Parts: sequence; C-alpha cells; structure tokens
Amino acid sequence: MKILVIHGPNIHFLGRRKPEIYGSQTLSELNAEIEKEASALGVEVIIFQTNYEGKIIDILTEYADTVDAIVINPGALTHYSYAVRDAIEAVNIPTAEVHLSDISAREPFRQVSVISPVCEIQIKGRGAGSYIEALHYFHDKAESRNL
Repeated sequence: MKILVIHGPNIHFLGRRKPEIYGSQTLSELNAEIEKEASALGVEVIIFQTNYEGKIIDILTEYADTVDAIVINPGALTHYSYAVRDAIEAVNIPTAEVHLSDISAREPFRQVSVISPVCEIQIKGRGAGSYIEALHYFHDKAESRNL
C-alpha cells in the first residue's frame, strides 16, 4: 500500500507557530513519526509540504495513478479551496482530511471545511495522532478487504 501525505500552507512553521494550538513538534519530527508508523504498518508514504494551492493540485494529479490513499492537511485551504476540493474529487482516491487542532472548536471561519465532503474521513484535534490515525484507517481498511 502506498499513501500520499500532503501538508498544506504554513505546516512548515510547526514548532514555531502557536505551539499552544499546534504543539511543539516540528515538521521534520512529524514526518519522521509518520514514516516510522508507516514502516511499522508496512505502508509506503510519499510526503510533501507546500504553501501553494496549485502545487497541491499538481501533486494530486501527478500521483493519481500511483497511490492507494491520500492523507491531506490542507491548512487554511480547508475553509475555502474549491480547487483543492475538486482535485480530490477528480482523482477519486480514498482521502482522509486531517488537522492537528480541533477545527470545530476554533474560530467560526475555521469550523467550515469545503474539503470534507469529498473525503472518506476527517480526523482532527489529535496533533500528530491525526496523521497516524489516518494511516491506520487506510491500512486496516486494506487489511479487511484481504481477509
């Protein structure tokens, strides 16, 4: 199984930006945790971070025929990017929307996700655990099909 992990805008500021909300873990540390868990599950991960909406669409398009699932933290694009939403819908690959913080408990504009309707699952408020839970979700789903 191969999973594409996409970190959206400002995720590169992890560890510096509002640690009381996003934690003190850096992006490098988060990626290492994702890679370690993926390895333990026997899952291959391909990880990207970009601050650009169009680049997210390009990555989704580039890997559309080579991955089994997508884990995406769209950052602020969650709340307004119909372009990212449409790209996720177009590639038609099982997708998990993840967030480090609980967006439903934050400012009103952060509580709305235009992405979630085209995702299988939304996992929020668990820090790095949101990504790890998404990996397990797709791994367990694939395992249950092979029983």
